[in-house]
Amino acid sequence: MISEKGSGFDVILISGEPYADHPLSGVGVIARVLDAEGYKVGVIGRPDRRRDADFARLGRPRLFFGLTSGAIDSMLQNYTPLKRLRSRDPHAPHASGVPDRAVLVYANIVRRLFPGAVTVLGGVEASLRRFAHYDYWEDRVRRSLLLDSRADILVYGPGELQAVEIARRLERGEDLDGIAGTCVVRPDLPPGFREIPSYEDVSASKEKFGEAQKLFSNRASLAQKHAGRWVLQHPAPDYTTEDLDRIYGLPYTRRIPAEHPGLEMGRFSVVTHRGCVGGCSFCALALHQGDRIVSRSEESILEEVRRLARHPEFKGYVDDLGGPTANMYGMDCPRRATCRRDDCLACPKLDRSHGRLIRLMRRVREVAGVKKAFVRSGIRYDLALESPEYIEELARHHVSGLLKIAPEHVSDKVLRLMNKGGGKQALAEFQALFKKASGKKKQHLKYYFMVAHPGTGDREARELAAEVRRLEAGGERPVEGVQIFTPTPMTLSTCMYWTGRDPETGEEVPVPRTFEGKKKQRELTG
Repeated sequence: MISEKGSGFDVILISGEPYADHPLSGVGVIARVLDAEGYKVGVIGRPDRRRDADFARLGRPRLFFGLTSGAIDSMLQNYTPLKRLRSRDPHAPHASGVPDRAVLVYANIVRRLFPGAVTVLGGVEASLRRFAHYDYWEDRVRRSLLLDSRADILVYGPGELQAVEIARRLERGEDLDGIAGTCVVRPDLPPGFREIPSYEDVSASKEKFGEAQKLFSNRASLAQKHAGRWVLQHPAPDYTTEDLDRIYGLPYTRRIPAEHPGLEMGRFSVVTHRGCVGGCSFCALALHQGDRIVSRSEESILEEVRRLARHPEFKGYVDDLGGPTANMYGMDCPRRATCRRDDCLACPKLDRSHGRLIRLMRRVREVAGVKKAFVRSGIRYDLALESPEYIEELARHHVSGLLKIAPEHVSDKVLRLMNKGGGKQALAEFQALFKKASGKKKQHLKYYFMVAHPGTGDREARELAAEVRRLEAGGERPVEGVQIFTPTPMTLSTCMYWTGRDPETGEEVPVPRTFEGKKKQRELTG
């Protein structure tokens, strides 16, 4: 039984977020998966780092503590792109209740209170700090979080399969070596691992930092030396459709605690797939969830929608039908297990027809009790251009008044560095198709853009500002957000920011570094 109170737990999960028994809650999913395997799971949500009692209230678990900051990196939660505390933001103050570097803080507290207990790190914050990484907030290269935390093992990616295997190994008294999708620290370098430049090398040389960046992959056995020890990465597990069907088919209650209001908007959402083939330079999703699409089966999704329709508080509206990018459902690689391409989006064998997705959308609308199934998770508009039929289906039946898209920029130079498709011509084409498909319905597009990304000088910033003014000329203020680029660990864009070079080509890249320069670019867009 999953509980936040009690004793005698096999596993205790500690999260920077309040616990929610919901498929959009990372700790909620891990708890459900372990529970389904017969383990008794306790959850401590958003503990106060100043109160030992918060961490000790469930006692010592029989197998391990699982530690995560939650769905968002704690430093991103706590600081603006200009490194100001969000809690002191005069326009939108936000106090997260999560300490800076939450995973490290939690690990230190648990180790002090429960000497010898097995600690497992997971979630986005751990996943993207598994190797030596540039830390924007300290403006330096930090070593692997595994070394600083002295944890037993780090899980990267979503982590359900890893958590179960870790529990099984510990129950059998076996070591934790060789578990797919994990990192460990060992004194020696085993055979079969590809060595990437050491922590000492990447912290001393930006050239070496760029070399390491090019070697990062979830599909490889990687090793990075830190002084006399090695951080070893075992390749990620190959999640299958059957895995996702089983995970999302578990009996989540979908109860949202009052202290977790952000999840309420997605209470009746349905996750259709995982992964992303977009390969955007500024996004770390490929090194977390993976750069291949894994879609759930149509029947699994429909059964979940039928369960929603029977929920006593369901009003007939599916909040969101999607995934990391909603219109990538069904774009699974038929050769996922053997293909080694890094540019899936350019692969001629990728099914861009949106055929599976169109069929799914139509079948969801036929489920008794469903009035509307919205798509709110955002789409790749340049990819949607491959299927005007999809755009028509989307605009006519699945938009809640507005549709979010993220052109990010309009400069061809900046878009190339972002590895982002689109551009002015593609955007204009999508706008025309969406408007035509919407007909007389009052609905519009909401745009997201980014300033101060590497490669963005005054000329490119003014080009973007002109486009924003053009879009807002109609008076609807369609630009939802213009964000300042924030370097986050392990992304290509962060590598460009730190080194001043494109790691793929070696070319120099101008980088907006001063707060004044970043603010100026942001203010140009209004």
